[in-house]
Amino acid sequence: MMTIQALQAALPEYFAPWVQALGLQVDAFDSQSVTLRLPQNADLSRTGGMLCGQAMMAAADTAMVLALINHFGEFRPCTTVQMSSSFLKPLSGQGALLKAHVIRAGKSLAFGEIDMLGADDGKSVSRFTTTYALL
Repeated sequence: MMTIQALQAALPEYFAPWVQALGLQVDAFDSQSVTLRLPQNADLSRTGGMLCGQAMMAAADTAMVLALINHFGEFRPCTTVQMSSSFLKPLSGQGALLKAHVIRAGKSLAFGEIDMLGADDGKSVSRFTTTYALL
């Protein structure tokens, strides 16, 4: 049975230290998705206090791997094959929520979508689609 604590424990177990430095926290999960909270952090921001795209993409990729762990009930080695991003508006002055949803997971490939929202205003700031090879 998956728990928030088990998903949170996967971060230091399976992700590099620089990914852990994002400060991601598991906020919620259900049968097909995981929601992470990315706190506001000046180290992840560029001029004007806007969250940089690189941090957004790293957080989204991490959220989807956790959604796959949730989906399978355990970690399965995987690698990102494709990740497409649409940055809809800048995010500044607030953290973010990332909801990662597994669209389909087969024997060798998994597909997902991630929506990033402002943690305070709930407005969508970016969308991602992903494909993973399951190893």
